[in-house]
Amino acid sequence: MKAIVIHAPKDLRIEEREAEAPGAGEVEIRLAAGGICGSDLHYYAHGGFGAVRLKEPMILGHEVSGHVTALGDGVCGLAIGDLVAVSPSRPCGACEYCHKGLPNHCFNMRFYGSAMPFPHIQGAFRERLVAKASQCVKAEGLSAGEAAMAEPLSVTLHATRRAGEMLGKRVLVTGCGPIGTLSILSARRAGASEIVAADLSERALGFARMVGADRTINLSETSDGLVPFAANKGYFDVLYECSGAQPALVAGIQALRPRGVIVQLGLGGDMNLPMMAITSKELDLRGSFRFHEEFATAIRLMQGGLIDVKPLITHVLPLSDAPKAFEIALDKGQSMKTQIAFG
Repeated sequence: MKAIVIHAPKDLRIEEREAEAPGAGEVEIRLAAGGICGSDLHYYAHGGFGAVRLKEPMILGHEVSGHVTALGDGVCGLAIGDLVAVSPSRPCGACEYCHKGLPNHCFNMRFYGSAMPFPHIQGAFRERLVAKASQCVKAEGLSAGEAAMAEPLSVTLHATRRAGEMLGKRVLVTGCGPIGTLSILSARRAGASEIVAADLSERALGFARMVGADRTINLSETSDGLVPFAANKGYFDVLYECSGAQPALVAGIQALRPRGVIVQLGLGGDMNLPMMAITSKELDLRGSFRFHEEFATAIRLMQGGLIDVKPLITHVLPLSDAPKAFEIALDKGQSMKTQIAFG
């Protein structure tokens, strides 16, 4: 079978890999769609991010869907031919954090396409994938591309849970890439009454408006565009910080009301924080990392027509054009979510 393998920055190859057979409790999946994520792009463009670096060739990818082609012993609830979304979250179920109900913090997490451990955890961008049946959520009624969007949508659903009560809240979203726009959809579904989105790109802000932002602010044109919201101790109840950029976080903090909640999703590296503002406003700073149980919810929301991700899928290229797909995904001037069609 063919797989998409990163060897070094900009050294992406389509290589032959040996297919596996499903064991007990596992299924074989013929991949249909795979979305290129920001972490995939970090490996492609830079060979990693922060202290996480490629030390060996690694199959990329973790936003995937496909059709079941074989069932291992003991599998029930799935049938050959089913379209499934495949969760890349594979906690061990036995460590301290799994037992505490925090599987996204599993000591032994095997998350597809991750160079954090060594040997690296190989990813899901391969023509045939063997996965645990428990990772698979049936996605009937959805396209393969929509089903592959369950992973990034789950990230923002988890962040929305971390934010807490959302009904009637005023929300600011900084950074309007895929995670930012999906955060708008998640916050609205959770009951946010007003959502303002800020970004440096007018094109990204166009997507923010498309998915329901009430107002957008182009910070490249109006660098102080968030300043008016800082009057009277702030305006917003919740900040989804999705850019990973310190200026966006600082400006967002100034615009928050006392006892507002900051949810940090963007992974741009360490930042210097305005601790006096955080302290004096009694703000809550909450990290949000990955997801687990939200994955099935993401599928149900899309199946029920409650969240529509289709407008965010801007490019779909065949497996044979994978290097071109990664170049397109790097160009935020033309791409929102780029996916690879595997068959």
